[in-house]
Amino acid sequence: MTVQDELRRMDLFEGLTDAQLDAWAGVVEIRDYADGDRMLTQGESPGPLLLFSGTTRGYREADGHIDPMTPNHGPTWIGAIAAITEDRLPLNVDADGPCRAAIVPRDAFIDLACAQPTVHRKVMRVIGPVMRGINARESSRERLTSLGTMAAGLAHELNNPAAAARRAASDLVDAVEVINHALQAFVESGIERVDAEKLLQLQQEALGMCIVRGRLDALDATDAEDAMLDALEDRGIEDAWRFAEPLAAVGLDADWVDRVQAVAGPATGKTLSWVAASLTAHELASELVESTERMSGLVKAIKTYAYMDRGGVVQADVHEGLESTLVMMGHKLKHTQIKVTRDYDKSLPQLMMYGSELNQVWTNLLDNAIGALGEDGAIQITTSSDNGCIKVDIADDGPGIPADVRSHIFDPFFTTKAPGSGTGMGLDTARRIVEQRHRGSISFDTGDGGTTFHVWLPLDGVKK
Repeated sequence: MTVQDELRRMDLFEGLTDAQLDAWAGVVEIRDYADGDRMLTQGESPGPLLLFSGTTRGYREADGHIDPMTPNHGPTWIGAIAAITEDRLPLNVDADGPCRAAIVPRDAFIDLACAQPTVHRKVMRVIGPVMRGINARESSRERLTSLGTMAAGLAHELNNPAAAARRAASDLVDAVEVINHALQAFVESGIERVDAEKLLQLQQEALGMCIVRGRLDALDATDAEDAMLDALEDRGIEDAWRFAEPLAAVGLDADWVDRVQAVAGPATGKTLSWVAASLTAHELASELVESTERMSGLVKAIKTYAYMDRGGVVQADVHEGLESTLVMMGHKLKHTQIKVTRDYDKSLPQLMMYGSELNQVWTNLLDNAIGALGEDGAIQITTSSDNGCIKVDIADDGPGIPADVRSHIFDPFFTTKAPGSGTGMGLDTARRIVEQRHRGSISFDTGDGGTTFHVWLPLDGVKK
């Protein structure tokens, strides 16, 4: 079978004359592929693959994961859209068993397809359905990526307050047990009512100091604890080390201990145990309140980030989305020296928006800014009114975008990352959300002093 005969079996070349087929045969070289051989590589720019026989396995590598595509069975053609639009291939293609195929050089394919209208029309007819399918998959993947980022951020941010609350609750049980035993000891020691009232006043004095006194730095706290320990041991208090730290932390001194001893007498140890446990319980309760408030704030942020229970189109303040996104990105910022500053125009009106989608834009832009800075730097978020739009600027003082990639950063599937480590910087998705979903625009300025992305959102918003 001649090359022309092989080509004639493919629908791409239906209706061509022998002379036209000869032109194609002159630029292709048919070869055999073994199972597993790489035929097309994601991110490269070859011409299309003509698959004469066999089956191929297509897949995209994204964020370390493999996203399988629909298999192709010969005779068929693959990659013609990327070739004729002079774009990068969005997927890898491997042989799934023995295959017979050829690669048409890109320049030759473009020249021949443009010279032969029937071939050109066949490619153009499939662009719409194929791109809609790719965009649908990409949008779905981006939503899942956004959900993964949101879940990872929530897990990281909830871990510390949840662990603190659990630890505080456990220690609080022990403190309450100590208080109960101390009260029982007072009853058994026969302390009179008037003395009990004096001891209660001394306990309230200690709790009052707990409320008004701030935390000591590490050195001052150590000195105060040593001084209290000496005072307790000088007065013959058993297990003085148990009480020294909580009593010293609120600023109690030897004079206070003397007043307790003057009233409690032989029950001084139990009294100090009771007061120390009360102070500990107060501190633990405060930790519980702080931890649960932190968790409540995170739950509120996640609801805002996803705009739960508010439908697809919402009326909302753009700052609300920016702040909830910053909360969700907190786990990436926590262990860096990156400083985030805000310059918000709080007079800006609320917008009708696809809130959760717009938060994907902020997530992508902030994630890129963090990635550009690494461990140190500054991110500035600015909002303002500009020519009938709300303008959001997200700037970093990183090294800037390299000149040779600036024209490609909004291209689908473009990435500056190593193969398989990501799907790009999410900027194609960000552009679609801003321009197609919100009728806005997005651009950037970059240089040695950093990069600023500008997003404009029309004040009249989207329609419900």
